Amino acid sequence: MVDVTALGARVASSAVMPLVRRLFVRDGPGAGLVDRPVRISALVSFRGEKRTVTPKDVEKIAGELVRRALAAAGPGEEPVGAAEAAVVKDALARTLARLGEITVEDYEAVGLGPERFARELSAGVPLAPYGLGKSGTLLYERLLHTASLHILNFLTQRSTYVARRQTVQAQQLARLVQAVDVLLERLPSRSAEDAGFEERYADHIAARYGTLTIYGLDAGTREWPLDTAYLSLEATRPRAGRDGSRGPEYPTVAAEQVLAGHDQVFLRGVAGSGKTTLVQWLAVTAASRVYDHGLPHLIGQVPFVLPMRRIVRPGAELPFPGDFLRAVGCPVAGEQPPGWVERVLRARRGVLLVDGIDEVAGDRRAAARRWLRELVRAFPGNLWLVTSRPSAVPEEWLAAEGFSELVLAPMGREGVDTFVRRWHRAAEVDASVGESLLASVRGTSELTGLATNPLMCGMLCALHRDRRGFLPQDRRSLYEAALTMLLERRDRERELHGFDGLRLAYATQVQLLQKLAWWLIRNSRAELDRDEALGIVERSLPALDLDGAGGEEVYRALLLRSGLLREPAEGRVDFLHRTFQDYLGARLAVQEMDFGLLVDHADRDQWEDVILLALAHARPKEAEHMLRRLTELGTPRGTLLAAAGLRYAAEVAPEVRGRVEEGLATHVPPATKAAARDVAQAGGDLVLGLLPGPDGLDDDTAFRVVQTAAHLRSEAALQFLSRFRDHADSFVGTQLAAAWHGFDRDQYAREILAHLPTQYAVDAYSVEDLRTLRSLGGWEHIHVRGPYRVEDLTGLIVPERLRLLALDAPHPVEGLSWLAAFPALRSVTVYTDLDPAVARQAPPGVTVRNEIVPPSADRQG
Repeated sequence: MVDVTALGARVASSAVMPLVRRLFVRDGPGAGLVDRPVRISALVSFRGEKRTVTPKDVEKIAGELVRRALAAAGPGEEPVGAAEAAVVKDALARTLARLGEITVEDYEAVGLGPERFARELSAGVPLAPYGLGKSGTLLYERLLHTASLHILNFLTQRSTYVARRQTVQAQQLARLVQAVDVLLERLPSRSAEDAGFEERYADHIAARYGTLTIYGLDAGTREWPLDTAYLSLEATRPRAGRDGSRGPEYPTVAAEQVLAGHDQVFLRGVAGSGKTTLVQWLAVTAASRVYDHGLPHLIGQVPFVLPMRRIVRPGAELPFPGDFLRAVGCPVAGEQPPGWVERVLRARRGVLLVDGIDEVAGDRRAAARRWLRELVRAFPGNLWLVTSRPSAVPEEWLAAEGFSELVLAPMGREGVDTFVRRWHRAAEVDASVGESLLASVRGTSELTGLATNPLMCGMLCALHRDRRGFLPQDRRSLYEAALTMLLERRDRERELHGFDGLRLAYATQVQLLQKLAWWLIRNSRAELDRDEALGIVERSLPALDLDGAGGEEVYRALLLRSGLLREPAEGRVDFLHRTFQDYLGARLAVQEMDFGLLVDHADRDQWEDVILLALAHARPKEAEHMLRRLTELGTPRGTLLAAAGLRYAAEVAPEVRGRVEEGLATHVPPATKAAARDVAQAGGDLVLGLLPGPDGLDDDTAFRVVQTAAHLRSEAALQFLSRFRDHADSFVGTQLAAAWHGFDRDQYAREILAHLPTQYAVDAYSVEDLRTLRSLGGWEHIHVRGPYRVEDLTGLIVPERLRLLALDAPHPVEGLSWLAAFPALRSVTVYTDLDPAVARQAPPGVTVRNEIVPPSADRQG
């Protein structure tokens, strides 16, 4: 038998739309062209004063829909007999006649979408009296859905109100109409039994994978609705070759679109990067009967989620397609028709989502690859996504099977912002708490380094909420919480009990990771050879109680389950986060009492965090010894490190604290322009935590503080500078405006320039700069640096706002008559040689000055 639901879809758009149009009044002068929504019942053509179609004609339209659907069936595919087809026609006609009765307004109907609108129409038409069988009912429902889709599309084209107010819905419905044609090509003939089971299976997928669970949070395990929690990440090509060399940059693609460009994808991603969440999202999207998601390659497809840790059983073979559902514990597995999965795969309608190759024991991975190869060859043309942590298998592990390899990219700033806001909304926490966390993340370099994937962002959110809006005051507590989550709680809560026959205790993992981290720090290396890492592990084994486990076995377990180590290229090992490397290395440095080695490297930027975290781990006397040694160095760097370290040390004697604070006073706040530059260079972002203000500062000190932070040019510095944007002193404001080009253009404009008076001079180096200033509503004083075009200036500078203009390059065309485009302009300064005759061509009321050296926005140094 033919798939009844497919027959409804096989009635092409060109056939359905003319029938639908006959149900409604034709537009005439004043007919429906109103500035407010109208009820659909007022538009139908078989009731009211402007009747052009009789109720009998509605029956003919319904009969024509049924006839065309049955005509689309091939020989021997008729799903219903003539008698039942007549009953389907009567039920459909009665349902379409409900258009004259319902009180839904046009914009409300568009907002409902075709499925809910079809239910609204059928609500007053009980099917029981019609005595429809299973196939007849399915045909009725599919034809009603198809008609509803075109009715709503017709409304979006007719009503000026909907065209104006429902643009988004109109675009969605246009995609839906296109989706019908996709379904025509993609949906094969299926029995009513197969079609019915697919609907039940789709409901199971939506229920099973429609929520997202984040593990390992101190706030407890919590489920989110997937449509709320899902965050669009990016994927890109791997950038490191087998020899560790850097390859060319590749463009990124939205992760959910990876199967749009490739039928078979092997996707690598670090722990917590969102691989499993992407698998869930693709499964739910493919299973949905909503076709306006913008992913046409998933329309009509059937997803199979295959977590490797669930389907790989000791001593058992990997499942054949018919056993997929049973292997993952699907509760509707016993209902599937015999051979259903094979029929889906032969029709090339499968989306096979194989999650977690890294969670397969090493001796089973070769078997897993053979299993994948055999399935791909036996059932070509389906969509495949296989995920793994980066170091689990070699590069191009599935290349011979035709898989393209991609890597999930770290979250960018916008992704972090979106995640944090959604997390707090889902957790029903006031939005201000999330904004407070974002300010902390943006203003603290170590937090910025941590917030690179959903797992770490979730950890920060939970810790922040648990402490009622505050993260731990010391980084040690923050990293300890993250380590507990990554090394112990996450696998336990995911019910991943044991791996490769070996499960390392939390303390054992920490001890081994510390040794690897401290080796990297001491040797000034960013990564180590695999043999070096293995040697470190093997030398540690005699002191560890691991029941005779070998170095290779321990190393692999540490690499694959800790979430902190990775192999970025063959034979190389490094830490996923440099912050964790510094934290773990500092722990071991304190255990080994290597305080002299730490202080001796105080002049090196890469040792800064190691020294501060060592102070956090050290006992009071040890911390005081380090602080004294740092101040005795007699350098700005040593003094600033000691001052910053006071916040890390749990207990410091008053005389030591006083000595450190006395040294700090000689450098912060800086007294001159040169001192501000030197302090910024010596301390980096470290100095931000030592700078005062803005409250309680005199104007000169506030200016020097802003000048110091402006030299840093980091995101943390931008957040620090934003605290001064309301400062009343004009020199502070001038310095803030002048610092624009040291930072991200758009972010600085939003967070600082938009809050400054527009009379402060800002530099514009490019068309993009001018466009950004225009987005702020214009600017009064603009200094154009570099070559420019008149059309750019007249087209992008807001004419009514510009009062002062400076040009720092020769004008490409003689004459200044174009300045007449700016009615508020009062003064133009040209910093290149200017012919006096040209200067006299300026419009009346505009003073033209010819200077040689641009003014400096500065006070006495």
